[in-house]
Amino acid sequence: MENKEQIYLGRLGKNPELQYTMNNKAVCYLAVAINKKGEGDINKTEWMRVVVWGKQAEICPLFLKKGYEVFVHGTARVREFINKAGEKKQYEEISARLIGFPTT
Repeated sequence: MENKEQIYLGRLGKNPELQYTMNNKAVCYLAVAINKKGEGDINKTEWMRVVVWGKQAEICPLFLKKGYEVFVHGTARVREFINKAGEKKQYEEISARLIGFPTT
């Protein structure tokens, strides 16, 4: 299945977390609450983990704060891992190409 780039709109659930890899490459993690339509047209909030790389990652903590509305242009993918109990878990993560503020 080919992942296509999409635009997601949501609110930050916490402040951006900027880190650096061992190769000194910037990576920023965002927690974004996105409203999606569920069964019977009921809105459902889904938390998405967003990963931003490079210069854009370094800028995120300067301009984004918890509660801010943001748009994310990127590709969603499912990540899998084994937890400490040995159970296989998965989560959806968006690899961002562009982060910004929506205009009104």
